[in-house]
Amino acid sequence: MAAQKINEAHEHIAKAEKCLKTSLTKWKPDFDSAASEYAKAAVCFKNAKQYEQAKDAYLKEAEYHTENKTLFHAAKAIEQAGMMMKEQKKMPEAIQYIEKACMMYMENGTPDTAAMALDRAGKLIEPINLEKAVDLYQKAAGVFENEDRLRQAVELLGKASRLLVRLKRLDEAAVALQKEKNMYKEIENFPMCFKKTTAQVLVHLHRGDYVAADKCVRESYSLPGYSGSEDCVAMETLLQGYDEQDEDQAYRVCNSPLLKYMDNDYAKLAISLKVPGGGGKKKKAASAPQGGAGGAPSATKDEEDDEYEGGLC
Repeated sequence: MAAQKINEAHEHIAKAEKCLKTSLTKWKPDFDSAASEYAKAAVCFKNAKQYEQAKDAYLKEAEYHTENKTLFHAAKAIEQAGMMMKEQKKMPEAIQYIEKACMMYMENGTPDTAAMALDRAGKLIEPINLEKAVDLYQKAAGVFENEDRLRQAVELLGKASRLLVRLKRLDEAAVALQKEKNMYKEIENFPMCFKKTTAQVLVHLHRGDYVAADKCVRESYSLPGYSGSEDCVAMETLLQGYDEQDEDQAYRVCNSPLLKYMDNDYAKLAISLKVPGGGGKKKKAASAPQGGAGGAPSATKDEEDDEYEGGLC
């Protein structure tokens, strides 16, 4: 079967070469027919699992589509060449071809196709190179955003944000999450804005920036339905516990179903959060009815509660 397909492929290549020849009666090469024959040859090689030869045939197809000024088809052929590299587990080369195809899609005026190809490339490279996947998802999001396709853009930004958290590039994750939240606000998906606020708080607290975390919650009070919601109450409680070094309170929030069932990268941030000065362990005394630390500290805690409550009004 494989040998038959390989023979068929070579027959198509022979036909392609014939299409390119000129004579006294045929002044111009027939690039369109040559591209078509190379496309057929590529499929035959692919079916025979001769992926390197299939890649070469797709590149030849692309070359003759380019000569014929049919850039969209040239880009598709180059993208297919990338997929042949993927079949050979040569991921960096695969991504290079797909990125080249995306540039051609953009030049051809088909940005949506470019963005979808970048998304596919991101999925391919993610298991072996998170940094490159972030880059590809962000590029794809940028293309969709330029086309005012915000729902598609924000989904890709979400992928990038999660990977930035996984890479512990938390400063960049904080910026990406803010952009995500702004987009969800623009398309009026307010429940997702609530979730992004929770993610922001976790990222900022892991950065050690309580002020930025608190600001994210305060800014979200302007979102319809946020104030008093489950997400809001949880973040107020977490911030209070973090600020007062009440490990038990912070622990309860971080291990609640609301946070534990977030996307895995954010759930990990929640369960690994340490409050200042606590070394990451629960304070047993914090759960005692009287606060477990005598009269004066309890009074201070009440004062802090009053001040926090006042700030939320």
